[in-house]
Amino acid sequence: MKPPARRRFVALLAGLVALPLLPFRAARAQVDSFSALLQQVTGGAMVRPGRVLVDTPRLADNGHSVPLTVRVESPMTAADHVRSITLLSERNPRPLMATFYLGPKAGRAEVATRVRLNGTQRVLAVAQISDGAYWSGTAEVEVTESACLDMS
Repeated sequence: MKPPARRRFVALLAGLVALPLLPFRAARAQVDSFSALLQQVTGGAMVRPGRVLVDTPRLADNGHSVPLTVRVESPMTAADHVRSITLLSERNPRPLMATFYLGPKAGRAEVATRVRLNGTQRVLAVAQISDGAYWSGTAEVEVTESACLDMS
């Protein structure tokens, strides 16, 4: 038995009103999952901004291969060195892009790589120091052609 026309109309109207809210719900879920990933990477420790410089072009023609260099202020001695640098992406299907492990024999806390980016976004680099502290730096990248359309 079909519901009366008035109920179908009210249900349709409610669906149309809720439709514009779907992107906000998806964006909120994305922010929550990014925060959860950051908590997982740091083990729940506080992440302080600073000491980490993320160098990348402000504008990338396409997101298939964006050059990225991360430098961390550290003397790289046995007592004070960078243990790891983790690269996170806000909009990629796989937001954990890479983790690099360093030690005092590295000489300097710097990594250079190329990353795939799913559109314009902020890239976050989190460095773990030998004393257990976490420091971070960010870079905004405007991508004209997205690279992650196929969820890979």
